[in-house]
Amino acid sequence: MANLFDYLDWRGDLTLAQAPFNEVDNLILAELSFVDFRGIVPEPGASGAVSLREAAEQVFARVPAGAAIDMGVLVPDTIPLLLKKTAASRRFRDMRLSCYVDWLDTEQAVQFSALTIETGDGLYYIAFRGTDDTLAGWKEDFHMACMEEVPAQRMAVEYTRAVARQYPRRRLRLGGHSKGGNLAVYSAALVPPVTQRRIQSVWSNDGPGFHRRILDSAEYARIAERVVSIVPKSSVVGMLLEHDEDYIVVDSVEQGLLQHDGFSWSVLGDHFIRLDDVTRQSRMNDRALKEWVRSMPLDQREKFVEGLFEVLSASGAVTLTDLKEESLKAAGAMIRAMKDMEKDTRDAVLYALKVLIRSNAKVLREELQQEMEKLPKKLNRTKKEETNS
Repeated sequence: MANLFDYLDWRGDLTLAQAPFNEVDNLILAELSFVDFRGIVPEPGASGAVSLREAAEQVFARVPAGAAIDMGVLVPDTIPLLLKKTAASRRFRDMRLSCYVDWLDTEQAVQFSALTIETGDGLYYIAFRGTDDTLAGWKEDFHMACMEEVPAQRMAVEYTRAVARQYPRRRLRLGGHSKGGNLAVYSAALVPPVTQRRIQSVWSNDGPGFHRRILDSAEYARIAERVVSIVPKSSVVGMLLEHDEDYIVVDSVEQGLLQHDGFSWSVLGDHFIRLDDVTRQSRMNDRALKEWVRSMPLDQREKFVEGLFEVLSASGAVTLTDLKEESLKAAGAMIRAMKDMEKDTRDAVLYALKVLIRSNAKVLREELQQEMEKLPKKLNRTKKEETNS
């Protein structure tokens, strides 16, 4: 099936004047926010902007000849290729980049990055980066289950207000993938009404949801109809916490948790291939995780998060790449760290790890069963085609 790269081959020569901004364009810009533009794209408040083509040239110029750009363990390593193809396309190359922010605080577990893109059709797309390779970023994601507001959400609101001041009277789109989608919706809901009125659309690409306090608020109600939530058929991340908005379910060539990768989403023309609903196992996982989180008192959730990341960082690792490269050292350090935990916290950590492993295995089995059920039809279709030929 076709993907983002096929889309660029099909429609990369069409400007937004010829073919309006669409859901696939949204995901492409959300993925580009994972590129390290430090020292290339101006910060908020700084004058000027740089074209996507110029920014790409500078990104690749600082990489040794023949070397690959390391995106970490979970961030797709296809993003540099996406940058290269968009920079060469008529549709994206002249888009102007500005207001780049990249903030990481490992002590306070804060990871925030964002980028503003003038798309060429009179609007600006604010792209919030999702969770990167850092353990601090993942810890902040887990804090969403036990905190009313995490630092990245607060920073997203301030960032959106700053961009709105820098580009007065301009219409805005907000979007992101994974945590970036959550930040886009959160900031759209919490900025002042005068800024909200300038927001045309908000794109959450497999982004986790929110606590009921946000969804039941008058602030969220004002923006709710402009929120577009897209999830793959076996979504896990995008089904976390609470959602009120309808979501678009899209097909993916991957299975289980790997469907979180937006590069696996199937594209047809200017849209993703849509399905009626998420898989049965995805709904079951969603219910199980929600019930488990609700069953834990708030203080126990906090202990769980602290305990989990105490284990993960016991080896001195700062990123998931560190854990992968020092797997033997990390495993020993994790075991030692878990021995010193309170029993309730240790049991919660072990349960969470088992749920993730078990849910992924069940998704794989379910999708294999679905493919086996389709096999007779595929065989009959093949026989008919051979007979006709």
